[in-house]
Amino acid sequence: MPPRPLTRLRKICLAFPEAHEKEAWGESTFRVRNKMFAMHASAASHHGKGRTAVWCKAVASNQEFMVRHAPRRFFVPPYVGPSGWVGVYLDGDVDWPELADLVRDSYCLVAPKRLVARVTTG
Repeated sequence: MPPRPLTRLRKICLAFPEAHEKEAWGESTFRVRNKMFAMHASAASHHGKGRTAVWCKAVASNQEFMVRHAPRRFFVPPYVGPSGWVGVYLDGDVDWPELADLVRDSYCLVAPKRLVARVTTG
């Protein structure tokens, strides 16, 4: 049996320097220095609206591109969507390496430069 999407997401998110998990709004959120870079949205909550997903911080132009070109995989999440965040559905055929890249980019948008350097330079 493959791991649950939240288990896989947790492994990706918590691999980053100083990343931690905090429950907020009834969901698992992933943060660095208490700044959120990813949020799990369960299908049972109003965040997921019937579909399991993750929300990641992104640049507005990337959000627009992803949603326009792959609307079955990406969406504009409520609340944080106007700030450029992108939602990624986790209940279908997920490209996990691509998702890991999106989460890394999100982490790098909120983490302090010192921690970002540890991610980008190895």
